[in-house]
Amino acid sequence: MRNSDVPARGRTVLVTGVGRRQGIGFAVTRRLLQDETTRVFAHSCDGYDVTEPWGVGTPGAKQVLAELSTATDRLGHLDVDFVDPTAPATLFDAAESTFGSVDSLVVNHARSQLGDLATMTAESLDLTWAVNARASLLLVQEFARRYVDHPDGGRVVLFTSGQGQGPMPTEIPYAVSKGAIASITPTLADAVIERGITVNTINPGPTDTGWAGADLNEFVERHMPRGRWNSPEEAAAVVAMLLSPDSGSITGQVIGAEGGFRRFTP
Repeated sequence: MRNSDVPARGRTVLVTGVGRRQGIGFAVTRRLLQDETTRVFAHSCDGYDVTEPWGVGTPGAKQVLAELSTATDRLGHLDVDFVDPTAPATLFDAAESTFGSVDSLVVNHARSQLGDLATMTAESLDLTWAVNARASLLLVQEFARRYVDHPDGGRVVLFTSGQGQGPMPTEIPYAVSKGAIASITPTLADAVIERGITVNTINPGPTDTGWAGADLNEFVERHMPRGRWNSPEEAAAVVAMLLSPDSGSITGQVIGAEGGFRRFTP
């Protein structure tokens, strides 16, 4: 059932990658729902999450999102795999069926993919590109095509990684797909600015979402000025800032929120 009883300035936000309790997407969703005028339509891909070491044995997205049960009338959900090129349109169809028009888009999902120059394959490159880069562009396309003017303007927030700050030689498929997001940000922003939509990308830096092993944990903690990883909640705070009315003049930017990560310090 479509819910139209929302104050004029409330936001309806589509957030991708909300399947894991420890992830940035869950933190973003929880942060946004703290505002009682905000509605969130969450995307997940359980079929991918369970294939990853950090996803095995974890509850599915529906169970995770049930933790936000106090906001069930403002929270929708669909599980789709962005390997399918029609998935972005399907996701927007579901969001609009639930809440009406979407005025903000947070593209947080990612397919991780290890592979150095010797071991990467055409398949790993294609899959990572399809999910991380192609789907992100198709989501922005769908958002722009369907966007209805909002009093505070439209908002798009994308996510990149640290590949522009230093080499990621063991993650080439992932790095190239995330590099594309950073590179295309000014172009996407220019394409929609006359419609009052801003487009920005966040590099959240080393963020503790439960995926790293002991060696990487030690390295990151030693190279972070605060002696710890960034948290998903800190990334969510940057998203909330970029969705706020005060951010209307910020667009086309890749925003580093790395917490001073000293990646090249001995």
